[in-house]
Amino acid sequence: MHSQKTSAADIAIYLVTGLISLICIAPFFYIVSVSLTDPSVYVPFKLYLIPEKWSFASYSYILSTWNFIRSAENTLFVTVTGTALNIAFTYTMAYAVTKKEMPHRNLFMGIIIFSLLFNAGIIPNYLLVKDLGLMNSLWALILPVLTNSWSLIVAKSFIDALPDELEDSAKIDGCTEIGTFFRIILPLSKASIATLTLFFAVGHWNTYFSALIYLTDSGKSTLQLYVKSILVDASTSGAGTTGSVDMLNLPSETVRMATVVLAMLPIMAVYPFVQRYFIKGVMLGSIKG
Repeated sequence: MHSQKTSAADIAIYLVTGLISLICIAPFFYIVSVSLTDPSVYVPFKLYLIPEKWSFASYSYILSTWNFIRSAENTLFVTVTGTALNIAFTYTMAYAVTKKEMPHRNLFMGIIIFSLLFNAGIIPNYLLVKDLGLMNSLWALILPVLTNSWSLIVAKSFIDALPDELEDSAKIDGCTEIGTFFRIILPLSKASIATLTLFFAVGHWNTYFSALIYLTDSGKSTLQLYVKSILVDASTSGAGTTGSVDMLNLPSETVRMATVVLAMLPIMAVYPFVQRYFIKGVMLGSIKG
């Protein structure tokens, strides 16, 4: 009797989970389907889950526009540079606060935890970026967010979990603190590094609000700002520089959807490569944190 109730509950959970998953995935399929639909057969306000006639014309068009290429380059720079600096600052700071002999260690940990619970808000951050002379610069999207409290605590928990004997052995063999950090700590923290790299990279790739308030030059526009301009202003999709009459006759909706897919695709392609580290990294960090 008990097993039947459990089985029924499991089935109900599977059904609810499947339904929620379907609701979440359906809009994505619609976007991909519209983007791959031949412009000659596209009908506005029609539900597309599978293209009636396949075509990559919208992708060819959007990839030929200079605005998209420039925005993608800006976003790629912010993502790669920002993520590399995030990992560097997060793990050097986390390694430092794991050392009990570090002066004022408790004070630094208190500041980290305090900033985890409270933040200054938008206006102080805006004034800080302005006073630093970072307005209208891509560095405004990188330097103010070099690390964050949550990532620091996760990285610290990972390093704390490593056996102290490893560091002792390395020091007996002549390793300095820097040598121990690069030869022992970082190689053993690959799971947490992969997890935090994914979080930082997704955050930088999807940066929208900061780019909106800090960047005023259209030449510094990021991909998310470009997608916003494509979705909000239909005329932007026809502002290509290809000069092709056929391309300019493309329905704006297929071009918009192709732009959205291209904005999502690179960061989605990263997931399979870090998936094996993802669960381990998140769970260990949460348990020790």
